[in-house]
Amino acid sequence: MSLSVETVTTTPYEGQKPGTSGLRKKVKVFTQKNYTENFVQCILDANGAALNGSTLVVGGDGRYYCKEAAELIIRICAANGVSKLLVGQNGILSTPAVSSLIRHNNALGGIVLTASHNPGGPENDFGIKFNCENGGPAPDAFTNNIHQLSTVIKQYKLVPTLQIDIGKVGVSSFDVAGKSFVVEVIDSVANYVRHMEEIFDFAKLRDFVSGKATGKPLKMRIDSMNGVTGAYVREIFLNRLGASEASVVHTTPLPDFGGLHPDPNLTYAKDLVETVAKGDYDIGAAFDGDGDRNMIIGSKAFFVTPSDSLAVIAHYLEAIPYFQKNGVQGFARSMPTASAVDLVGQKLGKEVFEVPTGWKYFGNLMDAGRLCLCGEESFGTGSNHIREKDGIWAVLAWISVMQHTGKSIEDILKQHWSVYGRNYFTRYDYEECALEPCNEMMATMEKSITAAGFVGKTFASGGKSYKVKEADNFSYTDPVDKSVATKQGLRIVFDDGSRIVMRLSGTGSSGATVRLYIDSYEKDNVLGQASVMLKPLIDIALEISALPKFTGRNAPTVIT
Repeated sequence: MSLSVETVTTTPYEGQKPGTSGLRKKVKVFTQKNYTENFVQCILDANGAALNGSTLVVGGDGRYYCKEAAELIIRICAANGVSKLLVGQNGILSTPAVSSLIRHNNALGGIVLTASHNPGGPENDFGIKFNCENGGPAPDAFTNNIHQLSTVIKQYKLVPTLQIDIGKVGVSSFDVAGKSFVVEVIDSVANYVRHMEEIFDFAKLRDFVSGKATGKPLKMRIDSMNGVTGAYVREIFLNRLGASEASVVHTTPLPDFGGLHPDPNLTYAKDLVETVAKGDYDIGAAFDGDGDRNMIIGSKAFFVTPSDSLAVIAHYLEAIPYFQKNGVQGFARSMPTASAVDLVGQKLGKEVFEVPTGWKYFGNLMDAGRLCLCGEESFGTGSNHIREKDGIWAVLAWISVMQHTGKSIEDILKQHWSVYGRNYFTRYDYEECALEPCNEMMATMEKSITAAGFVGKTFASGGKSYKVKEADNFSYTDPVDKSVATKQGLRIVFDDGSRIVMRLSGTGSSGATVRLYIDSYEKDNVLGQASVMLKPLIDIALEISALPKFTGRNAPTVIT
C-alpha cells in the first residue's frame, strides 16, 4: 500500500537560529505546535537537490523528547524524498557514533537530537543539529541557510500514517507516493565499537586493564552520568577490555539524566571526583549527555585540564596504532583553549591551528589532510577518525598512554610539564546572565582593548606583572576555503604567552552565559597550586572587563 504525503501550512517562529552546535531551547519550546516540524523541514530544504534519494542518520542522547522527535523526523524525511534512514535503536546514538555512521555509510548527513551537556527533562533543554556528509557539524553557511529558511517557511511535509517501532532492530520498507523509503533501525553501539577496535590495540589494552601484563588490574571509575554513553562504556570497558562491573556507574540513559547535570567537569561530576579522591582508583572519567565530552582525573582525583589532556595525547600519539598507520599531521585547538598543545607542535615540527569555538572549524582542516588531533577547553578532545569530539576515544587514548609509559596520570603530567612548562588554566562561567548588560560589557571591553596604547601596557597583581603583546576580537580565516568568522571572543595575549579570553557562549538555551578564560604560563614553577598561580591574572581580567559591575555577579556559577 502506498502511503500519502500531507502538506501542512505553517508560520515561522522567531529565534530558530542554530548556535555553536545546533538549535537548543527548552523542551516546552520544541513541543509547541509545528516548532520541531518547521526546523526539521528547514534542515532538509537547506540540503537542496542533494536530499532526493539520500541516506541520513538519525539519533540522539536519549534525553526527554528524543524518541518522539526521532519518530517525527522519520515521517518528515519520508515525505521529502529521502531514500533511507539509519536510526539508532530507541532513537539513541552518541554524537561520535553519528559521525562515524555518516562516514562509514557515505550518508548525506545526520540529524542529531541533543543539547549536549545541558540538563535534560521536561522542564529543561532539548536540541537538534545537522551534521553534514563529512560527519561534522554543518558549517556556518549551511546553518545560516537553515535560519534564513526558518524565517519564511510556509509549509512542511510529512507522512502522518507512517508507523514504525524504533525500539526494535530491523529493516522496514515503505512505498511513499510511489517511491521506496527504507528505515533501518540499528544497534546503537556496534559500528562505533568496531571503529574503536580499528584505532586502538584492544588486545594490548585488555592485558593492561585486566592486569595480565602488569600483575595489577587498572582500577577505573567510568561515569556515564546517565547519558548516552552507558551502552558504549559497558561494551568496550567491560566486555572488550575486561574491566569489572564495579568500574562503571550511571550507565542507563535516562530522559532527565537521573537529575544529574550531564556536564563532565569538577562541579557537575562531583560524585566521580569525591569517589576517586579516596585513592582507590588509577583513573576516573566522565562523559556528557551525548558522549562527545570527557573529563579525565588520576588517582586521588588529580585533575587533568582539557588543555593539558590534548597536549599529552599529542606528545604520545605513537602509543596509538591508528597514528602509527596513518601518520601525524597538524594539531589544533579552539581559541579559548590554553596553548599547551602549541608547544608540543613546535617541538614535533607540526602545524598548529587556532580556530573559533565550535567543532565545525576543525573539519575543513581534517578533510584537507592538515589536522589529525584537536581539542577544546570545554572538555572536548578528538582526532580525524571522525569529525566530532569523542569522549570514549579520549579515555581509550589516555589508557593507551598509561600502558605505553607505565606511569600514573599524575606522573605523566609532571613529566610533561618538566619538558614543556605548564599552562595553568581555568574557566569561569557566569550562567543565565541578563543579555543586554553582557552585550554592553563586551562592547565596552572591546573598545578598551583595541584602543591605541593598550598594546604594550603592563598590568600587575599579586607580585606578578604582565605586558600586553596583542589584543583583539578574534577573527579566523579558514586556510582551506578562505571563509571568515569574526567576533569570536575578546583576547588579550601577554609577552610570556599568558592570555585572558572572554566570550559569550552560544550553547545556552536562555539568557547569556559569560565565559572568562585564564591561561597563565609558567616555564619553571610547574608544581604550584593552580588557584594560587592563577589568581593574579584572574584579578587583572576582572579589572579590565569590569565583569562584576556589568553582570552583578561576585562569583561564577561554575569554575573549571
